[in-house]
Formats: sequence, C-alpha cells, structure tokens
Amino acid sequence: MTDNLTKSRQTAEAAFAKTQSQFLARGRAIDELDSITAARDEKTLRLREARLAKERQDRENVTAALLAKRAQKP
Repeated sequence: MTDNLTKSRQTAEAAFAKTQSQFLARGRAIDELDSITAARDEKTLRLREARLAKERQDRENVTAALLAKRAQKP
C-alpha cells in the first residue's frame, strides 16, 4: 500500500503514527501513575486507621489504669 502513496503522504502518515504512539504511551504512563497514586492513598488510609485505632486503644488502657489506681486508694 505504501507504494501507491506520495512521498508527502508517506511523511504525513509516519508523523501521525509517531504522534499517535506518543499519545498512547502518555496515556499508559498516566494510567500507571494513577494506579500508583490510588495504591498509595489506600495504603495511607489503612495505616491512618490502624494508627488511630492504636491511639484509641492506648487512651483506653491509660484511662483504665488510672481508674484502677484510683479504686485502690483508701
């Protein structure tokens, strides 16, 4: 098919193919970055929830210890 095309048409087709492949590569890179960002956000949320749960448990333990200490005083 390229035998029937003019030189300028062949050049235009090559330029279009190059531009199109760059566009598709950029799209794949953006998709990859989006998935990395989503994974990071999920991990951050999971770690934040774990930290808050630990802090809540620590506060409950301290409160229980203080209440037990007060209860032991005469």
